Amino acid sequence: MLVGAALQLQQPLLWNGRAYGVMLALAVVAWLLSGSHRVLRVAYRLAAGRRVARWWALGFAACAGALALFALCGLRAGAYASHALAPGLEGRDLRVTGVVATMPQVNEAGVRLRLEIESALWQGTVVKLPPLVDVSWYGEPAQGWAQPADAGRQPPPLRAGERWEMTVRLKAPHGARNPHGFDFELWMWEQGVQATGYVRTGAKDVPPVRLGSTWRHPVERARQAVRDAIVTRLAGHAAAGDEGPGRVAGVVAALVTGDQRAIDRADWDVFRATGVAHLMSISGLHITLFAWLAALVVRWLWCRVPRWCLALPAPSAALLAGVLLAAGYALFSGWGVPAQRTVLMLATIAALRLSGRRWPWPQVWLLACAVVVVADPWALWQAGFWLSFVAVAVLFATDPIAGGDDGTGARAHFYALLREQWVVTLALTPLTLLLFGQVSLVGFAANLLAIPWVTLVVTPLALAGVLWAPLWSLAAWAVQPLAVFLQWLAAWPFAVAFVPMAPLWAGVAAVMGGAVLAMRLPWAVRALALPLLVPALWWQPARPAPGEFEVLATDIGQGNAVLVRTATHALLYDAGPRFSRESDAGHRVLVPLLRALGERVDLLMLSHRDSDHTGGAAAVLAQQPQAAVTGSIEAEHGLQALRPVTPCVAGQRWDWDGVAFEVLHPAVGDGARATGAARTNAASCVLRIATQGPQPAVALLAGDIEQAQEQALVAGAAPLAADLLLVPHHGSKTSSSAPFLDAVQPRTALVQAGYRNRFGHPAPEVLGRYQERQIRVVESARCGAATWQSLQPRQVRCERDTGRRYWQHTLAP
Repeated sequence: MLVGAALQLQQPLLWNGRAYGVMLALAVVAWLLSGSHRVLRVAYRLAAGRRVARWWALGFAACAGALALFALCGLRAGAYASHALAPGLEGRDLRVTGVVATMPQVNEAGVRLRLEIESALWQGTVVKLPPLVDVSWYGEPAQGWAQPADAGRQPPPLRAGERWEMTVRLKAPHGARNPHGFDFELWMWEQGVQATGYVRTGAKDVPPVRLGSTWRHPVERARQAVRDAIVTRLAGHAAAGDEGPGRVAGVVAALVTGDQRAIDRADWDVFRATGVAHLMSISGLHITLFAWLAALVVRWLWCRVPRWCLALPAPSAALLAGVLLAAGYALFSGWGVPAQRTVLMLATIAALRLSGRRWPWPQVWLLACAVVVVADPWALWQAGFWLSFVAVAVLFATDPIAGGDDGTGARAHFYALLREQWVVTLALTPLTLLLFGQVSLVGFAANLLAIPWVTLVVTPLALAGVLWAPLWSLAAWAVQPLAVFLQWLAAWPFAVAFVPMAPLWAGVAAVMGGAVLAMRLPWAVRALALPLLVPALWWQPARPAPGEFEVLATDIGQGNAVLVRTATHALLYDAGPRFSRESDAGHRVLVPLLRALGERVDLLMLSHRDSDHTGGAAAVLAQQPQAAVTGSIEAEHGLQALRPVTPCVAGQRWDWDGVAFEVLHPAVGDGARATGAARTNAASCVLRIATQGPQPAVALLAGDIEQAQEQALVAGAAPLAADLLLVPHHGSKTSSSAPFLDAVQPRTALVQAGYRNRFGHPAPEVLGRYQERQIRVVESARCGAATWQSLQPRQVRCERDTGRRYWQHTLAP
């Protein structure tokens, strides 16, 4: 079954429903053959042995399971995809009526809503929309980052279960596609959300109308009430000058309601650096602990009533109650994917125990995996699935109770805890490197204290606060010493180790090596596993040969961020946009990408000061302390305080590994004059990169220059001819003039622009000029991250075409 689901998830496109139906029928036939006595007799005669006949039966059964899961996953995916948003409705003003399906997420921009659509109209005509959509209701425009043009009114208080009528603009879920990046579209697929957008609240739009409350989604209403009560109570301490409990209000709210967004990004950075992020929200550990405590209480109460014990033994009652109460806790916490996995695992093990079966642990483990995958096949692509199941398998395989040599008592329990934490750390470190390219070197010490403290002290207090609110303050105080300890650990110079992302084969070998090292085997046998760790720990991605260079245009939405690599150097041209006060392209895309590639940036060139080019610069500079900075940035800009910015000036030249770099624009003095005025685009740094030789391969990065600057470059006889052109100003109408394109004559033009961005980039008339000259245009919205190499100047590799899967968004022609 696991193999069948894994194979189906490899499909780039879904098949017709009839094909999956045929596979399901074949699965039924294979299952019947596996138990057919006639088939077994034939196999016995052919093989002349009962053991071989059993293998025939097992083979038919295995084929039946694989075919059945393959077909069922395909049918489920096809049924889900049939509700996708029609491309013709993207970007339209739709008047929808829907119910708020989850508790709203408040942020600095406004409110994020998940709507359960009941009806929709476009220009008075009824249209069909996906059942669930996510929309943002923006408030007053924030300072320093872009907002939709019609964001002007503060949203009123919203609650789960309310029915609203509002005008929205929607688009299909479309995430950034970068090497080793987060798959946003898969995450939305698992959430059941098939459209995103925002609420129209402009002066010319019909305002949203609250139609009333409903009785739907009572759990979400309760979650929101508890979350708001926690935040209000703990925020009151901060208002009174007591910053302790107020600072960790988000942690307490996350532990009770599963609202992970309540935790500040700075706190998440500390939790990840110390390896305890899994404890600061509803995790499998918390649900398992809750089930264990509930089972103990129920068993104690059950034993007090002999009549109940005669009807149902106390251990069985405790087991059932533990699973049911754990499911209730998981439901109240938002029924997230980790919570679902844990409840299904507990239910599977409970069913085996209640049925009287005592299977070996590998079979129990595989059965639990299969049950989780049947419920959610796409969990196989989630890092949490592998981390949790590998940890459980290693603990099973190294169970000290089986050896019976650890004794009893407090000291024995402490040694058992110490050993289990060491075993899990040793076994999961290679897997963490494979999945994330980093590992916390202080994670062992942090988890040794944090796991018992959070699970046995903080979480029970936070949950008990639902019955008596003052306990929330006590839970917040209990978090304070842990937070101080974690911040101290995170401040260590080598708290986190980053390594380049190794290929799958090296990662799997390292995971196997870590598992062998953690098992209870002789040290001579464990030492044989050390060579398996070497490829993953010392992996180095391929780099361009001396004299060649590579251009990686990242997918960062509406903005520019281009990584240029030579044999031993790297230059980052622009750093992408700022999305909000706590999110930018540097933190979300560029820093993880640079770490995954093991890249050290020598020079960060910021073409000009606009936020869609400098928004991620601070995060990049924090991760790349050795990088120098150049660009058209005025002396008063905030980035000057982080690192001095050397102006880019026409005529600057340098050579890296046989590759020539030259700045063509702005001229001396132009940058200072333009950055002080409103039109900062005129000051954009234009960078030419070229190989040496009679027929050099050339890339031209043009920033946001406009037609006046293009004309000046052409008139000045600048060396503009290039094989690759970063389209000026994202394809705006004010750039890419005909004389400029005639002078450059590129084979390929890269457009870095957001999917369905509000500026309309690239403009149709601009694309027309490129088409007239038979220039291939590669858009980041369609291509994802684009990789171009000077060694093969006619080819561009698109990340969206590499390892494509059926849940990824396909743009209409």
